[in-house]
Amino acid sequence: MSPLVQNLRFAFRQLRKAPAFSLTIVLTLALGIGATTAIFSLVEGVLLRPLPFFQPDRLVLLGDHLGNNPGTPVTAREIRTYSTATTAYASTGGYSETQYALSGREIPEQINGARLNASIFPTLGVAPALGRVFTQQEEDGHQPFAVISYALWMNRYHRDPAAVGSIITLDSRNYTIIGVMPRSFEFPLQPGRLNQSQVWVPLSLTPDELSDDSTGVFGFHILGRLKPGVTVSQAVEDTNRVTQQVMRDYPPSMSALHIRGDARLLSETLVGDARPLLRTLFLAVSIVLLIACVNVAVLLLVRAVRRRREHAVRLALGAPPRAIIRECVSEGVLLSLTGGLLGLALAAAALRATLHWLPESMPRIGSIAINPAVALFALTLAVVTGIACSLAPAWAAVRTNLLDNLKTDTRAGTGSARQGWLRSILVISEIAIALVLLTVAGGFLRSYQKMLAVDPGFRPDHVLIAGYQLSARQYPTDTAVHNFNRQLIDNLAAKPSITAVGVGNSLPSTDNASRATYTVEGVPLAAWKLKFSQFIIVEGDYFRALSIPLVSGRYFTPQDRADTPLVVIVNQTLADQYWPGQSPLGERLHLGNPKKGLPWASVVGVVADTKVGSPDQPAGDQLYLPMQQPAILIGNASLKLSFPGVGFIAVRSALPPEQMIQTLQSTVAGIDPQLALDPVQPLSESLTNVEAPRRFNTGLISGFALAALLLAAMGIYAVIAFTFSLRTQEIAIRMALGAPRARIARLVLASAAKIACFGCALGVLGSIAAAHLVNAFLFGVTATDPAIYAVSVLIMLTLALLAAVLPASRAAAADPAHALRST
Repeated sequence: MSPLVQNLRFAFRQLRKAPAFSLTIVLTLALGIGATTAIFSLVEGVLLRPLPFFQPDRLVLLGDHLGNNPGTPVTAREIRTYSTATTAYASTGGYSETQYALSGREIPEQINGARLNASIFPTLGVAPALGRVFTQQEEDGHQPFAVISYALWMNRYHRDPAAVGSIITLDSRNYTIIGVMPRSFEFPLQPGRLNQSQVWVPLSLTPDELSDDSTGVFGFHILGRLKPGVTVSQAVEDTNRVTQQVMRDYPPSMSALHIRGDARLLSETLVGDARPLLRTLFLAVSIVLLIACVNVAVLLLVRAVRRRREHAVRLALGAPPRAIIRECVSEGVLLSLTGGLLGLALAAAALRATLHWLPESMPRIGSIAINPAVALFALTLAVVTGIACSLAPAWAAVRTNLLDNLKTDTRAGTGSARQGWLRSILVISEIAIALVLLTVAGGFLRSYQKMLAVDPGFRPDHVLIAGYQLSARQYPTDTAVHNFNRQLIDNLAAKPSITAVGVGNSLPSTDNASRATYTVEGVPLAAWKLKFSQFIIVEGDYFRALSIPLVSGRYFTPQDRADTPLVVIVNQTLADQYWPGQSPLGERLHLGNPKKGLPWASVVGVVADTKVGSPDQPAGDQLYLPMQQPAILIGNASLKLSFPGVGFIAVRSALPPEQMIQTLQSTVAGIDPQLALDPVQPLSESLTNVEAPRRFNTGLISGFALAALLLAAMGIYAVIAFTFSLRTQEIAIRMALGAPRARIARLVLASAAKIACFGCALGVLGSIAAAHLVNAFLFGVTATDPAIYAVSVLIMLTLALLAAVLPASRAAAADPAHALRST
């Protein structure tokens, strides 16, 4: 039998004799390893696992750099320019994200999709699982072909191979399904679960999209594959060269606009924003694991002290020190492997139970799972943890005074001073580490409270919202779109208990708003700077439906038509920026750059800032346009359809919004039975969704902090209880000489308070050192807020004293006569 097997068998027999001790260590390690494994599965699935494309590290997302806005989408013309003018890319392809109303069932369904160049699929290096993809010739011929996702094929066609060749109706247009993509295929890459594309059709750019009027419409993206040997920095230089050609081809109205090329790795554009957060979460959970390891080391030290006479006898009989060390390490590894397997099971269960709680801002959610790489990480972590936790007890077991230990009864004495200091130092360190995590959690909690206290600029109560996209085939003109919106508003407004109805191309808290440059009258050309404003096109009682306060002026009225003077409403931020201390009413501005030559519009109202995304994000500049005037304001009056029929409905009613869903759906179906609505939800629910990332981060960090506190309390209890159990004889003598029981209790509590104070002092210093890592995630508060530190220290000191209450009561209640006889 090998020495390793012998050591493990002996360790198992020894641990079986102390089931409570073993179970405590196993559960402690299971908590630490399980939490670490669960977070590592996020890190592995989001950051470490390669994208499911051929050589994904060679894929680059191209865009324009406008002013201080990198990664801006490109225009339709740029797609064609890049396809012929670039030299750094083996292939490129353009695409545009969109939504389609999928018909064919009783209730139409709105799905996400994309228009793609035929070159996108070979650029990604992914072949369909079934059928084929469309060709360049078919794209140029505007052929109505569609490739569907594996999920759509499974859910709607039940994996029927006959789906290839069948007809799918999108926006009232029939497409022939020619292929099904693999299960793992996702493109364009979007965070979350809800925004993944389910259908891809040829891009087939239209003459309107390629016209001069659309030169300033930055609504497309370009994907490129780098040529062998070409670096990203070289690709950026090539992209800058191409943008110079793009600007030379601009019409005179765009001559004031200057762009630079932007090229970023596709993987970085997807996970770049999530990387700092995941690193912080992994660091936080590593702290929990570290505290668990310290606790285990303390308990193993306690066990080593209990067995010091046994070890001394073995060493005196000639056992080599390395045998004692191997035995201690074997016990630690056996315990940690058991805890690791249990922790792996807990991590898998936690992921299954909580994966749907991940915020939609988290990328690659579908890749998060307990796979062989994560399992190997957990088991490796268990072995390393077991060895690390065993080193201090093993060293204490062999670095001992044999004569003293042979003469000492294991029930008396305090052990060596070195071992006592080692136990105290370990507990002090875990208190310090726990306090660092507690202050971080305090910062996150205060940030979340600050976010909830922010006024979003609207009232979400009693408001039902729904999104829709009108088919360009069925609604080919601005007049058709306006007639639909007007009829929808009038029909809904006639319903009982509905107090206001509005339609807009964007709603607050939906994190979805178009942006445009603008020029304020009176700003010299030399002083003009490229700035973007959210522009929201509205119809009906949009402002009243959302209860957006009017600061000055008026709302839009039905008289603000295409044949009347052009008007806009601005938000308070924009008004304060250009007309500080004066009324902006009657001032003029126009969309686009100063050379665009677009008509001026007069400011007729100022409204409060509204939060388009999360409340912890700045509102920015906001322009509101009446729905009958955008064609003139944007400069697309020559087009039959100047703006896509994408919109949101906002309905305010006296009833709860959930009770108005059927009314809204039936009203829309009465106008257009094939129009899909998505999502149909209360506005308050939409606001909750955009708050989800900070709520998720706060909950997770707070959970880690709570676990750290409990583990720290366990460590304090173990050290205080064990220390004073070894001082039974001393305490009995003190009581026999007249020491009151209250003084004995105070002695125990003072010992705990002393350890806690040292730990808190080190923890405050550690929190200050870590503040710069945390500040980027906070809102309205800093990581060095004295109030957070004061509350955290108070919680830690209170917890330390509570952990020492039971040992103190036991020590004070001891019978000195019995204690002296037993020793």
